[in-house]
Amino acid sequence: MGESFQRPIRLLLSDLDGTLLQPDHQLSPATIDAVRRLREAGVAFSVASSRPPRAMRHVVETLGIDLPYAGFNGGSLVNPDGSLLQAHPIDPQAARLCLDEFAARNLDVWVFADDQWLLLDEQGEYVEHERSALGYGPLPVDSFEPYLSRIDKIVASSADFDLLKRLEGDLSARLQGRALAARSQDYYLDITAVQANKGAALQTLAEHLGIGLQQTAAIGDGHNDLAMFQVAGLSIAMGQAREDVRARADQVTGSNVEEGVVQAIERYLLPR
Repeated sequence: MGESFQRPIRLLLSDLDGTLLQPDHQLSPATIDAVRRLREAGVAFSVASSRPPRAMRHVVETLGIDLPYAGFNGGSLVNPDGSLLQAHPIDPQAARLCLDEFAARNLDVWVFADDQWLLLDEQGEYVEHERSALGYGPLPVDSFEPYLSRIDKIVASSADFDLLKRLEGDLSARLQGRALAARSQDYYLDITAVQANKGAALQTLAEHLGIGLQQTAAIGDGHNDLAMFQVAGLSIAMGQAREDVRARADQVTGSNVEEGVVQAIERYLLPR
Protein backbone atom coordinates (compact mmCIF):
# COMPACT_ATOMS: atom_id res chain seq x y z
CA MET A 1 0.00 0.00 0.00
CA GLY A 2 2.98 2.25 0.61
CA GLU A 3 2.14 5.95 0.62
CA SER A 4 -1.10 5.46 -1.32
CA PHE A 5 -3.33 6.00 1.71
CA GLN A 6 -5.57 9.04 1.64
CA ARG A 7 -5.03 11.70 4.26
CA PRO A 8 -6.44 12.61 6.57
CA ILE A 9 -6.82 9.33 8.45
CA ARG A 10 -10.18 9.35 10.22
CA LEU A 11 -9.97 6.14 12.29
CA LEU A 12 -7.12 4.36 14.10
CA LEU A 13 -7.55 0.81 15.39
CA SER A 14 -4.79 -0.26 17.78
CA ASP A 15 -3.64 -3.56 19.22
CA LEU A 16 -3.08 -3.60 23.00
CA ASP A 17 -0.29 -5.88 24.28
CA GLY A 18 3.04 -5.06 22.70
CA THR A 19 1.56 -1.97 21.09
CA LEU A 20 -0.56 0.43 23.12
CA LEU A 21 0.57 -1.07 26.43
CA GLN A 22 4.01 -1.06 28.03
CA PRO A 23 5.66 -4.43 28.88
CA ASP A 24 4.06 -4.16 32.36
CA HIS A 25 0.64 -4.04 30.64
CA GLN A 26 0.09 -0.41 31.63
CA LEU A 27 -0.68 2.70 29.60
CA SER A 28 2.04 5.35 29.72
CA PRO A 29 1.04 8.99 30.39
CA ALA A 30 2.47 9.91 26.97
CA THR A 31 0.23 7.35 25.24
CA ILE A 32 -2.86 8.55 27.10
CA ASP A 33 -2.04 12.13 26.07
CA ALA A 34 -1.38 11.19 22.43
CA VAL A 35 -4.71 9.36 22.14
CA ARG A 36 -6.46 12.38 23.68
CA ARG A 37 -4.84 14.71 21.15
CA LEU A 38 -5.75 12.34 18.32
CA ARG A 39 -9.40 12.32 19.31
CA GLU A 40 -9.43 16.09 19.79
CA ALA A 41 -8.15 16.35 16.21
CA GLY A 42 -11.24 14.46 15.05
CA VAL A 43 -9.67 11.03 14.50
CA ALA A 44 -11.78 8.19 15.87
CA PHE A 45 -9.91 5.66 18.02
CA SER A 46 -10.58 2.16 19.27
CA VAL A 47 -8.75 -1.02 20.22
CA ALA A 48 -8.62 -4.65 19.06
CA SER A 49 -6.97 -7.41 21.05
CA SER A 50 -6.70 -11.14 21.53
CA ARG A 51 -7.72 -10.40 25.13
CA PRO A 52 -11.22 -11.10 26.41
CA PRO A 53 -13.38 -7.94 26.50
CA ARG A 54 -13.42 -8.23 30.31
CA ALA A 55 -9.64 -7.66 30.31
CA MET A 56 -9.92 -4.61 28.03
CA ARG A 57 -12.40 -2.56 30.04
CA HIS A 58 -9.83 -0.74 32.15
CA VAL A 59 -8.00 0.50 29.03
CA VAL A 60 -11.29 1.47 27.37
CA GLU A 61 -12.35 3.45 30.45
CA THR A 62 -8.95 5.08 30.96
CA LEU A 63 -8.80 6.29 27.36
CA GLY A 64 -12.46 7.29 27.31
CA ILE A 65 -13.12 5.15 24.22
CA ASP A 66 -16.69 5.79 23.10
CA LEU A 67 -16.75 3.39 20.12
CA PRO A 68 -17.19 -0.38 19.89
CA TYR A 69 -13.98 -2.31 20.60
CA ALA A 70 -12.88 -5.79 19.57
CA GLY A 71 -11.90 -8.64 21.89
CA PHE A 72 -10.85 -12.20 21.03
CA ASN A 73 -9.09 -10.96 17.84
CA GLY A 74 -12.43 -9.60 16.65
CA GLY A 75 -14.55 -12.51 17.87
CA SER A 76 -16.50 -10.12 20.09
CA LEU A 77 -17.38 -6.53 19.23
CA VAL A 78 -18.41 -4.75 22.40
CA ASN A 79 -20.17 -1.45 22.91
CA PRO A 80 -18.62 1.01 25.38
CA ASP A 81 -21.34 0.15 27.94
CA GLY A 82 -20.21 -3.49 27.85
CA SER A 83 -23.10 -4.84 25.78
CA LEU A 84 -22.30 -7.13 22.85
CA LEU A 85 -22.58 -5.75 19.33
CA GLN A 86 -21.43 -9.00 17.71
CA ALA A 87 -20.16 -12.37 18.97
CA HIS A 88 -18.61 -15.22 16.99
CA PRO A 89 -17.98 -18.44 18.96
CA ILE A 90 -15.73 -21.12 17.46
CA ASP A 91 -17.34 -23.90 15.43
CA PRO A 92 -17.61 -26.80 17.94
CA GLN A 93 -16.05 -29.38 15.58
CA ALA A 94 -13.11 -27.07 14.92
CA ALA A 95 -12.75 -26.47 18.66
CA ARG A 96 -12.66 -30.20 19.34
CA LEU A 97 -10.03 -30.77 16.63
CA CYS A 98 -7.76 -28.13 18.17
CA LEU A 99 -8.26 -29.30 21.74
CA ASP A 100 -7.41 -32.88 20.71
CA GLU A 101 -4.31 -31.70 18.81
CA PHE A 102 -3.05 -29.64 21.75
CA ALA A 103 -3.73 -32.43 24.25
CA ALA A 104 -1.77 -34.89 22.11
CA ARG A 105 1.24 -32.57 22.32
CA ASN A 106 0.85 -31.96 26.08
CA LEU A 107 0.51 -28.20 25.58
CA ASP A 108 -0.97 -25.94 28.23
CA VAL A 109 -4.45 -25.11 26.97
CA TRP A 110 -6.86 -22.38 28.03
CA VAL A 111 -10.44 -21.88 26.96
CA PHE A 112 -12.33 -18.61 27.13
CA ALA A 113 -16.10 -19.01 27.42
CA ASP A 114 -18.95 -17.53 29.47
CA ASP A 115 -16.76 -14.51 30.32
CA GLN A 116 -14.38 -16.87 32.14
CA TRP A 117 -10.79 -18.02 31.64
CA LEU A 118 -10.94 -21.82 31.97
CA LEU A 119 -8.02 -24.22 32.37
CA LEU A 120 -7.18 -27.73 33.47
CA ASP A 121 -3.79 -27.01 35.08
CA GLU A 122 -3.15 -23.93 37.23
CA GLN A 123 0.60 -24.66 37.25
CA GLY A 124 1.13 -23.96 33.55
CA GLU A 125 4.24 -21.99 32.64
CA TYR A 126 2.45 -18.83 31.48
CA VAL A 127 -0.50 -18.82 33.88
CA GLU A 128 0.90 -16.15 36.18
CA HIS A 129 1.94 -14.04 33.20
CA GLU A 130 -1.61 -14.20 31.83
CA ARG A 131 -3.14 -13.49 35.24
CA SER A 132 -1.05 -10.32 35.42
CA ALA A 133 -2.02 -9.28 31.89
CA LEU A 134 -5.74 -9.94 32.26
CA GLY A 135 -6.13 -8.61 35.78
CA TYR A 136 -8.16 -11.62 36.93
CA GLY A 137 -7.59 -15.29 37.59
CA PRO A 138 -8.59 -18.56 35.91
CA LEU A 139 -11.38 -20.96 36.74
CA PRO A 140 -10.08 -24.56 36.99
CA VAL A 141 -12.31 -27.16 35.32
CA ASP A 142 -12.11 -30.93 34.89
CA SER A 143 -13.05 -30.83 31.21
CA PHE A 144 -13.70 -28.34 28.41
CA GLU A 145 -16.43 -30.60 26.98
CA PRO A 146 -19.40 -28.72 28.53
CA TYR A 147 -18.27 -25.49 26.87
CA LEU A 148 -17.72 -26.75 23.29
CA SER A 149 -20.74 -24.95 21.83
CA ARG A 150 -19.82 -21.51 23.18
CA ILE A 151 -16.02 -21.13 23.14
CA ASP A 152 -14.81 -17.64 22.20
CA LYS A 153 -11.09 -18.47 22.08
CA ILE A 154 -8.69 -21.33 22.69
CA VAL A 155 -5.07 -20.63 23.57
CA ALA A 156 -2.18 -23.08 23.44
CA SER A 157 0.77 -21.74 25.40
CA SER A 158 4.32 -23.07 25.25
CA ALA A 159 7.95 -22.03 25.61
CA ASP A 160 8.61 -24.06 22.44
CA PHE A 161 8.09 -21.14 20.04
CA ASP A 162 9.04 -23.17 16.98
CA LEU A 163 6.39 -25.77 17.80
CA LEU A 164 3.69 -23.11 18.01
CA LYS A 165 4.88 -21.63 14.71
CA ARG A 166 4.61 -25.04 13.01
CA LEU A 167 1.20 -25.65 14.56
CA GLU A 168 0.04 -22.24 13.37
CA GLY A 169 0.79 -23.22 9.77
CA ASP A 170 -0.56 -26.75 10.10
CA LEU A 171 -3.82 -25.78 11.79
CA SER A 172 -4.38 -22.82 9.48
CA ALA A 173 -4.46 -25.28 6.58
CA ARG A 174 -6.58 -27.90 8.36
CA LEU A 175 -9.08 -25.39 9.75
CA GLN A 176 -9.55 -23.41 6.54
CA GLY A 177 -13.08 -22.06 6.43
CA ARG A 178 -13.90 -23.30 9.95
CA ALA A 179 -11.63 -21.38 12.36
CA LEU A 180 -8.49 -19.25 12.47
CA ALA A 181 -5.11 -20.04 14.04
CA ALA A 182 -2.72 -17.15 14.69
CA ARG A 183 0.01 -16.42 17.21
CA SER A 184 -0.69 -13.33 19.32
CA GLN A 185 2.73 -13.75 20.98
CA ASP A 186 5.61 -16.12 20.35
CA TYR A 187 4.34 -18.20 23.27
CA TYR A 188 0.57 -18.08 22.51
CA LEU A 189 -1.29 -19.70 19.62
CA ASP A 190 -4.88 -18.45 19.45
CA ILE A 191 -7.81 -20.28 17.87
CA THR A 192 -10.83 -18.10 17.09
CA ALA A 193 -13.91 -18.26 14.88
CA VAL A 194 -13.37 -17.79 11.16
CA GLN A 195 -15.26 -14.47 11.36
CA ALA A 196 -13.07 -13.41 14.30
CA ASN A 197 -10.20 -11.42 12.89
CA LYS A 198 -9.06 -7.86 13.39
CA GLY A 199 -9.47 -7.04 9.71
CA ALA A 200 -13.18 -7.84 9.85
CA ALA A 201 -13.42 -5.84 13.07
CA LEU A 202 -11.83 -2.82 11.38
CA GLN A 203 -14.21 -3.14 8.42
CA THR A 204 -17.24 -3.34 10.72
CA LEU A 205 -16.10 -0.36 12.76
CA ALA A 206 -15.40 1.73 9.65
CA GLU A 207 -18.85 0.90 8.25
CA HIS A 208 -20.40 1.76 11.62
CA LEU A 209 -18.78 5.20 11.42
CA GLY A 210 -19.31 5.72 7.69
CA ILE A 211 -15.56 5.90 7.05
CA GLY A 212 -13.89 4.44 3.96
CA LEU A 213 -11.15 1.88 4.58
CA GLN A 214 -8.59 4.07 2.81
CA GLN A 215 -9.06 6.57 5.63
CA THR A 216 -8.35 4.02 8.36
CA ALA A 217 -5.08 3.11 10.05
CA ALA A 218 -4.08 0.03 12.04
CA ILE A 219 -1.13 -0.44 14.39
CA GLY A 220 0.14 -3.66 15.96
CA ASP A 221 3.03 -6.02 16.57
CA GLY A 222 1.78 -9.59 16.09
CA HIS A 223 0.74 -12.08 13.45
CA ASN A 224 -2.88 -11.64 14.54
CA ASP A 225 -2.57 -7.97 13.49
CA LEU A 226 -1.84 -8.82 9.85
CA ALA A 227 -5.55 -9.19 9.04
CA MET A 228 -6.14 -5.53 9.87
CA PHE A 229 -2.92 -4.52 8.07
CA GLN A 230 -4.41 -6.06 4.91
CA VAL A 231 -7.53 -3.87 4.92
CA ALA A 232 -6.35 -0.61 6.53
CA GLY A 233 -5.45 2.37 4.38
CA LEU A 234 -2.30 2.76 6.50
CA SER A 235 -0.68 -0.10 8.43
CA ILE A 236 1.96 0.54 11.09
CA ALA A 237 4.10 -2.13 12.75
CA MET A 238 5.77 -1.70 16.11
CA GLY A 239 9.56 -1.62 16.13
CA GLN A 240 9.94 -4.81 18.14
CA ALA A 241 7.62 -6.82 15.87
CA ARG A 242 9.12 -9.79 14.05
CA GLU A 243 10.58 -9.10 10.63
CA ASP A 244 7.75 -10.82 8.75
CA VAL A 245 5.20 -8.58 10.51
CA ARG A 246 7.22 -5.41 9.87
CA ALA A 247 7.59 -6.40 6.21
CA ARG A 248 3.80 -6.47 5.79
CA ALA A 249 3.29 -2.93 7.16
CA ASP A 250 3.38 0.37 5.29
CA GLN A 251 5.36 2.01 8.09
CA VAL A 252 7.40 0.92 11.11
CA THR A 253 7.43 2.95 14.30
CA GLY A 254 9.39 2.61 17.56
CA SER A 255 8.91 -0.26 20.00
CA ASN A 256 6.41 -0.19 22.83
CA VAL A 257 9.19 0.76 25.25
CA GLU A 258 10.08 3.66 22.96
CA GLU A 259 6.54 5.10 22.86
CA GLY A 260 6.07 3.75 19.35
CA VAL A 261 2.33 4.51 19.31
CA VAL A 262 3.01 8.11 20.32
CA GLN A 263 5.61 8.39 17.54
CA ALA A 264 3.16 6.98 14.99
CA ILE A 265 0.32 9.28 16.04
CA GLU A 266 2.54 12.34 15.83
CA ARG A 267 4.27 11.34 12.60
CA TYR A 268 1.43 9.92 10.51
CA LEU A 269 -1.94 10.78 12.02
CA LEU A 270 -2.06 14.21 13.64
CA PRO A 271 -2.63 17.08 11.22
CA ARG A 272 0.59 18.90 10.38
